[in-house]
Amino acid sequence: MNDSPSAIAIGASIGAIEALSIVLPALPAAYARSVLVVVHVPTDTKNTLAELFIARCRIAVKEAEDKEQIQAGTVYFAPADYHLLVEPDFTLSLSSEEPVHYSRPAIDVLFESAADVYGPNLTGIVLTGASSDGANGLRAICRGGGAAIVQAPETAKNDAMPRAALVACPSARALSLEGIAAILKNEIVA
Repeated sequence: MNDSPSAIAIGASIGAIEALSIVLPALPAAYARSVLVVVHVPTDTKNTLAELFIARCRIAVKEAEDKEQIQAGTVYFAPADYHLLVEPDFTLSLSSEEPVHYSRPAIDVLFESAADVYGPNLTGIVLTGASSDGANGLRAICRGGGAAIVQAPETAKNDAMPRAALVACPSARALSLEGIAAILKNEIVA
């Protein structure tokens, strides 16, 4: 990895809280990367994921804001009913464009925009979920030279998203949640 900013992009759906409860608390307080997270949440409710994980994590956690500068050592959760995108100047943007895979926020939207900006300095992670969202985005991350990790389907609460991601990006590593946490904690992502 070079001196350019680097990031982790994570997507999850059904079973996300349980999965993220293993992965995110493993990150040390002085983590050197930013972490961008999209979880499929109902559009008619407030997204309380950031609040939930603030108490569980040593790393800073917040809900993403439009035009916010991305900071290392921070987890950004996409707000309910907004796509989360990364802009070329390493800021976040929120979009209310049409849902993708019936979801807003959609994992593919984040992954594809982040792949364009971070290139080989991006690690994409697809966790448990019931759709194919994240598969195309993970393919974009791989094509951009980034690292791809998928929750081992047999360990997922719902294995549809991990399976679709592995089909789209066969070079992705399939790992348990504990394996993903260990890799991220130790910065072994290449």
